[in-house]
Amino acid sequence: MALVDQLDIVIPTIRNLDFLEQWRPFFQPYHLIIVQDGDPTKTIKVPPGFDYELFNRNDIERIVGDKAWCISYKDSACRCFGFLVSKKRYIYTIDDDCFVAKDPSNEDINALEQHIKNLLSPATPYIFNTLYDPYREGADFVRGYPFSLREGVPTAISHGLWLNIPDYDAPTQMVKPLERNTRYVDAVLTIPKGTLYPMCGMNMAFDRALIGPAMYFGLMGEGQPIGRYDDMWAGWCSKDLAWPGWCSKVICDHLGLGVKTGLPYIYHSKASNPFTNLRKEYKGIFWQEEIIPFFQQTQLSKDSTSVTACYLELAEKVRAGLGHIDPYFAKLADGMVAWIETWQALNPDYEK
Repeated sequence: MALVDQLDIVIPTIRNLDFLEQWRPFFQPYHLIIVQDGDPTKTIKVPPGFDYELFNRNDIERIVGDKAWCISYKDSACRCFGFLVSKKRYIYTIDDDCFVAKDPSNEDINALEQHIKNLLSPATPYIFNTLYDPYREGADFVRGYPFSLREGVPTAISHGLWLNIPDYDAPTQMVKPLERNTRYVDAVLTIPKGTLYPMCGMNMAFDRALIGPAMYFGLMGEGQPIGRYDDMWAGWCSKDLAWPGWCSKVICDHLGLGVKTGLPYIYHSKASNPFTNLRKEYKGIFWQEEIIPFFQQTQLSKDSTSVTACYLELAEKVRAGLGHIDPYFAKLADGMVAWIETWQALNPDYEK
């Protein structure tokens, strides 16, 4: 099957998608799932020539029904709805203020192509290879790397980076308002098993067949006491603070899957307001000092052998282990359960 038939591009947005013009050489062959946040009556314009579906809040409530509350509103965490309704194996997700970056030779970077290379080559989470990705052309395993581990494990997540505007929290933005990332590091590495990382959802791809149900970006935005920690949560549980990052890393570690970070780069153009960000983040800044140790110590049971089983077990651990911090975490655990129930309802053949 051609890759174009196996990959969707998911974009959360509140504005016209003029940025797609720069991405046209790379994105035009693929199907786009656009998740419109905010006012559903606002018209979002998409440049001609793209194959896309556009979903707004009314569509989310129609499709998800009485569990629509688990999809965040007025936060980029709404992107996980696109993960839910896609039927493709691979997902690439990008923000609408991200553009094509250039490598040191001034050539345009095909971020999508590099993500696919990352996902289609194995990961090495058990022992770190000092030449980084040993499967890359011109590299290999160094002397002393066990031959029994050289086949690696399947790569579930490819986490890309950004030039120009760094992905900083609000306090760091305030003390370094003019800082820009101009350093291009030509490397991809596997994040070791048991190591957390702060996942950023603005330039990321994943294998939906391997880890899809764990890519829930939590309850963020309007009506919630926290924002801008959506991707962290996914990553932490995978083990990073962006909620999908934390959750997905824990699950990847448990199921023997890999997470890669590094190339590809995109060009992040817009520095968000640090004072607005601080208002959204401030509870998360305090909470993460307890949340991260929680995920570092979390062990899933041997009976949890699927992503959905792992995620449901993790939801109950969140309820029991983080509920003392704030009532929000009991609600978040409910959201995690509602998310899995919705995933199973819309994807009945998943894990069969």
